[in-house]
Amino acid sequence: MRKFLFALTVLVLSFSGHAQIIEPVKWSTSVEKLSDSEYELVSKATIESGWHLYSQTVPEDGPISTTFTYDDSEGTIKIVGNTSEEEGHTIDDPVFQMKIKYFEKSAIFKQKVKVQKGVASINALVEFMACNDTNCTPPKEFELVFNLANNKDTAEASKTIIKANKGSAVSKNNSESQKGLWSIFIIAFFSGFAALLTPCVFPMIPMTVSFFTKQSKTKAKGIRNAIIYGISIIVIYVLLGIFVSLIFGADALNALSTNVWFNIAFFILLIIFAVSFLGAFEIMLPNKWANKVDSQADKGGFIGIFFMALALAIVSFSCTGPIVGTLLVQAAAGGSQVGPIVGMLGFSLAIALPFALFAAFPGWLNSLPKSGGWLNTVKVVLGFLELALAFKFLSNADLVLQAHFLEREVFIAIWIAIFGVLAFYLFGKIQLPHDSPITHISVGRLSLGLIALSFTIYMVPGLWGAPLNLINAFPPPQHYGESPYGVGFTKLGSGAISANHYEIPEGAHLMAPHDILAFNDYDKGLAYAKKVGKPVMIDFTGHACVNCRKMENNVWIKPDVLDILKNDVVLISLYVDDKRPLADEDVVESKLNPGKKLKYIGQKWSELQTIKYKANTQPMYVLMDHNEENLIDPVAYTPNVETYLNWLKEGISNFK
Repeated sequence: MRKFLFALTVLVLSFSGHAQIIEPVKWSTSVEKLSDSEYELVSKATIESGWHLYSQTVPEDGPISTTFTYDDSEGTIKIVGNTSEEEGHTIDDPVFQMKIKYFEKSAIFKQKVKVQKGVASINALVEFMACNDTNCTPPKEFELVFNLANNKDTAEASKTIIKANKGSAVSKNNSESQKGLWSIFIIAFFSGFAALLTPCVFPMIPMTVSFFTKQSKTKAKGIRNAIIYGISIIVIYVLLGIFVSLIFGADALNALSTNVWFNIAFFILLIIFAVSFLGAFEIMLPNKWANKVDSQADKGGFIGIFFMALALAIVSFSCTGPIVGTLLVQAAAGGSQVGPIVGMLGFSLAIALPFALFAAFPGWLNSLPKSGGWLNTVKVVLGFLELALAFKFLSNADLVLQAHFLEREVFIAIWIAIFGVLAFYLFGKIQLPHDSPITHISVGRLSLGLIALSFTIYMVPGLWGAPLNLINAFPPPQHYGESPYGVGFTKLGSGAISANHYEIPEGAHLMAPHDILAFNDYDKGLAYAKKVGKPVMIDFTGHACVNCRKMENNVWIKPDVLDILKNDVVLISLYVDDKRPLADEDVVESKLNPGKKLKYIGQKWSELQTIKYKANTQPMYVLMDHNEENLIDPVAYTPNVETYLNWLKEGISNFK
C-alpha cells in the first residue's frame, strides 16, 4: 500500500514539467506554563480545505502516522506521558480504503514536559503526511521550536525540512520555468510575424481589412469587427495549444526531450515540413473543411466573424501549419504542459495584431509592400531553418542511444551544407519550384545572404574542434565527437593536460574538453570523495539537455569555475536519459511507478532526483557533504557566471 502512496506523490511533484512542492499543512507552536518546572507543548496544524492530516495511530499498511520526536538528548527535559491529540474523524479513507482517524481544517497536539532550570527552548520534530480524496503528499518533516521564555505563538520559529532539500531549488526551478515560458512566447511571437510574410497569409491582410471597413456601416464598427476577428484568431490557436497539452499531459511532455522515438518522430515531421516549404508539395487540410467553415462565416455577427477567422486558419494552413507544428514540437519537447498554450498565444497574437491595427488605421495599407516572389523567398528560408532544426532532434535521439551515428563533426558538416546552400539560394544561384525569375537581388536579400554565408564560414572551424559558442547548445557536446580535444591533439604532448596528469580512479573519466575528473556512478563518486576529503557536486544532466551543454560550454569553462570543478569538488554527473541497461543486481521496482522495474541507468538517476530532491528538470546541481546532506540549496540552470561561482564558493566554504 505504501508503494501505492509513492505513485500518488507523482501527481504533486510536477506541474508544467517542473518541480512543485504542495504544502497543505502549516505548523505553529505555543507553550502553556503549568508550574515552575512543568510545561505543556502545543503543536497546532492548520490544514488547507479538502486535505486531511492523519492521527498518531493508524492501521498497519496505512499511511504515515503523525509522529512527534522531542529532543531530550541533553537530559535537561523529561517527557511526561504520551502526546495527546484532539478528537478527529474516523471514516473509510478513499485513498487507503480502510478506517482511519484523521483531522480536517486544524489539529492540536499537546505534550507535557518537565524541564530543569535555565532551559529556554525545546526542539522537536514532527513527521507526517497529508492526503485529499485523490492525492497524497510525500512524508515530510517539520522542525518545531517551543520557546519557554515566551508563551505566544511561535509559528515563525518553525521551519520546513524537506528531506535532503531545503526547497529553494523548487522556487529557482519555477523561476527558470517562467523564463522558459517567456522564451517560448517571444520565439512564437516572432514566428507569427514570419508566418505573416508567407504567400498564404500576407495577401489576406488588405483583403480582410477592406472587407471589414467596407461592410461596416461606421468606422468604429469596422474596427470593432476587426478586433473581434483578431481575438477569434487568438482563441483558435490557443485552443489548439490546449488540445496538444491535454492530449500529451505533463508527464508525457516531460519525456519528450529525452525519448528516442519522440525525437525521431519529430525529426521526420520537421523534414516533411521543411520539404513542403521548399516547394516539393503543399500540406493542406481537406477542402470540404474550408467550404463548411465558409458557409458558417456568411451568417454574420460574432459567430460569422469567428468562422471567418477559422477559415483563415484552414486556408493558410499550407504556410502556417509547418510553423505551428514546429512551435508545438519545440514547446512540448521543453517539458512544459503550459508551453504549447503559451506558444500558440504568442504566435496568434502576432498574426492577429496586423488585422486589428490596419482596420483601425486603413491608410497604413498603402505602406505595405506588394505581394510577389519575395513571399515565396521567405517561405523557402523558413524551410531551410526547419531542415536545420530537424537534425537537432535526430541528434537528441543519437545522444540518448549513444549510437555515435551523428557525432559533433557530422552534425556541424550537415549544418554547414544547409546554410551554405541557403546562402547560394539567397544570392540567386539556386532556384526552387515556386520561385519567380530573378533579374536582380534586393538589398535585403543580399544582406540576408551575407549573414547566412558568414554563419556558414563561422561553423567551419568547428570541424576541427572549435567550441562555436554561438551555437554550442545545438550540436552534440565536444566530447561526443571523433576528436574531443580537436584534430591533431594528443594527450601525450605538453600542455595543461599533461601537467594535471594523475591516475584516474576506478569508475571515473576525464570529461573532454575541460578534462574535469567526473564519475557517472553515485556510489563510486561518493566513496572517492570521502577518500580524498572533498565535497561532492552532483550534476543531474542529460545527453540531450540543451541547457546542460550551455552551462558546460559557457560557465564551466571560465577559469575560476573550472579551477573549482577540477580541484575542489568531486563531480558526479548523473545522466537521467542514459538508456544503457542496469546490471541484473541493480534492477529494482520503481518507487514512483509500483509494479514497474527500473531497467535503465537513467531511470535510476531520474528517480533519485525526483524522490530525494523533489525536482525532475535538468540541469540541477547539488553540493553535499559525505553524509549526503546539502551544503547549500541546489541550483538549476544558472547562466550567470558570477552567481554560479558564488554558489560554488559558499557551498565549499560550508563544507570546510
